[in-house]
Amino acid sequence: MSKASIAHDTERLAGVLRETAARVEPRRDPAVLVDDVLAGVTDSFFGADSPIGTVYVAFGPDGVRHLAPAATEEEFARRYRERFGRFVVHGVRAQVLEEKVAAALAGEQVEVPLDLSLTTPFQRRVLEIVKGIACGEVRPYAWVAHEAGSSGASRAVGNVMANNPIPLIVPCHRVVRNDGHTGNYAFGADTKVRLLELEGVSPQEIAGSPYVATPTTGIVCHATCRNARRIQPENRLRFRSLRAATEAGYRPCKVCRPAAAA
Repeated sequence: MSKASIAHDTERLAGVLRETAARVEPRRDPAVLVDDVLAGVTDSFFGADSPIGTVYVAFGPDGVRHLAPAATEEEFARRYRERFGRFVVHGVRAQVLEEKVAAALAGEQVEVPLDLSLTTPFQRRVLEIVKGIACGEVRPYAWVAHEAGSSGASRAVGNVMANNPIPLIVPCHRVVRNDGHTGNYAFGADTKVRLLELEGVSPQEIAGSPYVATPTTGIVCHATCRNARRIQPENRLRFRSLRAATEAGYRPCKVCRPAAAA
């Protein structure tokens, strides 16, 4: 879809609204009414650099709604409209939001306002949990399901991750299979591995042994927990499952809460 096509569709919609406004609310300025209505069905977007190349970020009054790569701005606008049933236009400046998004995509710890109103309550809970996974750490699907109040819903969490509307900012690449293997990713399994490696995570180390314990404290953690990273190499004991670690006498870390994935 070209820019001319998008503009044509938008103008056609505006024309229909003006005609309707004249009939329904003849005392109001049709142009004002059209602006009010279009504001409710139109979002804005901007381009940004990211670890996977240029991405486009759509946003509304309450924050970011979607992020995705695309060959062109027109392609992004078309896909956005197909997925969300809303128009999206380029050119509306949102400097503070753009700066926060740029910082987040560069790996900084910054709070980016998100608008998850187009998701279901379960999807929203899952996305909020995943948003809080720190850079350089990973968590299994089972852990996310438990944290979201739906223990046993690993597969449902996987579906939410596959359809994550705001990847990178909601870092679904930091959610891995329950056995520690990285698993699939919307932009390709190799891209997921590369993103994790850029954050200092070794997918090879956590695959098959996603838990680490130390006899010096008697605690078991997710392998990428910030506490686990401080364990000296000679004191690191790897486990394939939390059950194996607890049966060996180790208690779950209260920071990364691996018990949630039991």
